[in-house]
Amino acid sequence: MLSLAFRLLPRALVSPSLAVALLTVAWRFRRNHWYARFPFLPIPARDYVRWRMYTAYGDADTIPPADDVIRYARWAVRIG
Repeated sequence: MLSLAFRLLPRALVSPSLAVALLTVAWRFRRNHWYARFPFLPIPARDYVRWRMYTAYGDADTIPPADDVIRYARWAVRIG
């Protein structure tokens, strides 16, 4: 997933609205009570991400294409 973040970063830097959409979606995906667990970062639970990848792509270990993540982030922000 780190490679995905590195592919999304340049695109987010060029488009502030995309950056806001990606940050909004990242915040929605955070683990509950993230502030009480090491490493104290608002990152999603691994099993939740694996489930999301399985339901979206049929493979829990897949890394989604950057364009899919961008399309989803813009859609999620648009619908609220």
